[in-house]
Amino acid sequence: MKFGVLVFPGSNCDHDAYWTLKNVAHQPATFLWHESHDLENCDAIIVPGGFAYGDYLRTGAIAKFSPVMESVKKFAASGGLVLGICNGFQIIAESGLLPGALMRNAGLKYVCKNADVRVEATDTPFTNACKEGEVLTIPIGHMDGNYYCDDATLAELERTNRVVFRYCTPDGRVTPEANPNGSLENIAGICNEGRNVLGMMPHPERSGEAILGCADGFKIFQSMVNVGVNALAAR
Repeated sequence: MKFGVLVFPGSNCDHDAYWTLKNVAHQPATFLWHESHDLENCDAIIVPGGFAYGDYLRTGAIAKFSPVMESVKKFAASGGLVLGICNGFQIIAESGLLPGALMRNAGLKYVCKNADVRVEATDTPFTNACKEGEVLTIPIGHMDGNYYCDDATLAELERTNRVVFRYCTPDGRVTPEANPNGSLENIAGICNEGRNVLGMMPHPERSGEAILGCADGFKIFQSMVNVGVNALAAR
């Protein structure tokens, strides 16, 4: 399964994602420059964390106009897998691939620490290696991770089981104290209606192997690889 990792001016987690894919998941991967329309026949796209275009105007607001995002939107519309991590979540939300917006953290402070998140949905290409209700420890590092949407959108997300991750306590309780950024309903990640696009604020590439202190994040990438393996087996 070939992965493409987008690179914007200001990306700083692109190499982390690339390393995890190449050296831990043992999958072919390539970097995709923001000025290119060519996705190089990739089977999945990673929109990584960082500060695309310096986060000028608003996080993701400039990146959404990049040539590569035009191709990513078409790719997603055709059913291609797209994972947006942290700044990548912000970019794909700004691009209209996911509903809602990522606002400044409650308290207006940058938050950088390990976070516990509960897996709410396992019927996605990004969580099939997880168990429903499983608690994963995955690092966060953001200033604008406060997810917000209107009441109608939230109701639709809940009705269609598209809230994929929620911040929680280590034993899986969703509480205000477990919410690191003020995110609505402790939301840490959501998917689109087709379930082929996921945005999440935690960084799975920063917990992709044991040497980093925790390997829980690798389950996200393993889930995506499983999709490719199953697709090949079905041919």
